[in-house]
Amino acid sequence: MSQAQAELPKIEDTRFFGHPMGLAILFFAEMWERFSYYGMRALLIFYLTQHWLFSDEQGNGIYGAYTALVYITPVLGGYLADRYLGQRKAVMFGAIMLTFGHFLMAFEGSGGQDDPMMNVFWLALAFIIVGTGFLKANISVIVGQLYPRTDIRRDGAYTIFYMGINLGAATGALACGYLGQSEDWGWSWGFGAAGVGMLLGLIVFGLGKPLLHGRGEPPKPEELAKPVAGLKLEYLLYALGVATVVICWALIQFQAVVGILLGLAGLALMAYVILTAVIKLPSEDRDRIFAALFLICGSILFWALFEQTGSSLNLLTDRMVDRNILGTEVKASMFQSINAIYIVLLAPFVAYLWTWLGRRKMEPSAPAKFGLGMIQLGAGFLVLVWGLVGAGTGAELTPVIFIFLIYLLHTTGELCLSPVGLSAMNRLAPASMASLIMATWFFATAAGNFTAGQIASAVGSPETKSSGDTAAEVEDADAEASVSPASEATPVDAEVVTLAQSGSEMVGNEEAETSGEEEAKDGGEEGGESDSGMVPGTEEAKEYTAAVVGIYRTIGWIAVIVGIVIIALSPVIKMLMHLDTLKDSEEEAVA
Repeated sequence: MSQAQAELPKIEDTRFFGHPMGLAILFFAEMWERFSYYGMRALLIFYLTQHWLFSDEQGNGIYGAYTALVYITPVLGGYLADRYLGQRKAVMFGAIMLTFGHFLMAFEGSGGQDDPMMNVFWLALAFIIVGTGFLKANISVIVGQLYPRTDIRRDGAYTIFYMGINLGAATGALACGYLGQSEDWGWSWGFGAAGVGMLLGLIVFGLGKPLLHGRGEPPKPEELAKPVAGLKLEYLLYALGVATVVICWALIQFQAVVGILLGLAGLALMAYVILTAVIKLPSEDRDRIFAALFLICGSILFWALFEQTGSSLNLLTDRMVDRNILGTEVKASMFQSINAIYIVLLAPFVAYLWTWLGRRKMEPSAPAKFGLGMIQLGAGFLVLVWGLVGAGTGAELTPVIFIFLIYLLHTTGELCLSPVGLSAMNRLAPASMASLIMATWFFATAAGNFTAGQIASAVGSPETKSSGDTAAEVEDADAEASVSPASEATPVDAEVVTLAQSGSEMVGNEEAETSGEEEAKDGGEEGGESDSGMVPGTEEAKEYTAAVVGIYRTIGWIAVIVGIVIIALSPVIKMLMHLDTLKDSEEEAVA
């Protein structure tokens, strides 16, 4: 918090559940932003594979690169806001970018990778990536600025704000998912609904400026008015944001490059953190940084597995799960709302549980909670594998209860790790490294999201599992297009366009070849056919489900074993945290 912010008078307004009305503005602005983000994300993998006709490998790679970049750009947005723009201007600029991006997603064209509208699609993703960077990094900071550091309402304010996030996420996935996958509406309506949601958030935030009472304003307004290269500095910073859109437009089309840059930047960042800790910090603070880095590294694996929800798990739900609930078939993208709904229901209980255990000196340490979260994550995958195998590994549709169970276990695992990790970063980092450690935490989240795309790609596309020349062509094209042996994501270039066209022809040929078989099954097949066109009991369905079972069983056991190892090491990590000598001074409090 800048000196100017600290000198602002206390806000006496208590009209919003005992909190300032400014919190209501931030609540609804963020709710609508999350509505748009999660509504669009619920549809993205289906849009990539069913409309633009990317294979599963390519679609999952694009999805992973997109979500990784979404977590990287807040580092830039947060820096520019802290140093120059202030949080309010940064949020406004980000909201405008996001509104453009979501509405651009609604221009779907005719489909297929040879459609010129593909360039509009890439541009839409780039606008959303940069807009999220400016908004997401800063709107939560304004929440803290509404209160003095010692105000006991701060925790309650963030709880209310967090509820807005999950309310938006749940309703966005339900509304946009239904519209986007409905035969009566379609992609444009789903993405258009996300755009309308973001526009509402922009309007709410813009009109609510007076209720923020000067919070989030530029630290040095006079600097923004200074001319630089013939432009006011403020306008130059906005131009930098637009230039970043161009960079992201290029990066999202070359996913392997994103992976290489993440790897190099990650190594450099870790080396810098370690070097700074060794050279500049006293022994106890240095130990705390090492403990934080241990948790950060563990979070990469967690997010790499957890984020299968929007990619490979989303596709599996569409293809091989019986989504009939109370006589109504639910769109696969709508299941993306389950996590947010579980969080709303379970977060208060988990918070109470830690408090209850803490009063009895039984609360697990932060590293132990990490381990418990990892075990629950792995258990979720193993439960789903049990359900898939029980349904004959593709012979029949898997009961939908197993989707609810995997989301339940993943959500409880998330509640053991994500809020605990954020709190640990704040507690362990000295004031001089607080921003650096928090940036490292979110960088690890980005790395996890990118890795999630690579894991999802390993499941493989059902189209590429067919026999014949076309399957060989797909394999050869993937090998030629690969930029790095460590990454299976492929650039979007002429070879990929040709691949998509041949893949589309192959699907049509397969349908013609199997039409007699499908007609024969029509009378006796009990699960019917999924929306994706995959028929349970066919070789295609069995091969696809067997691939999912193999990957999910492997990553499930890896997560469980890693969780057990983390719990075993937790006493050592807790010792490095030096909680008994941790200071709680006002100077080291985190806004």
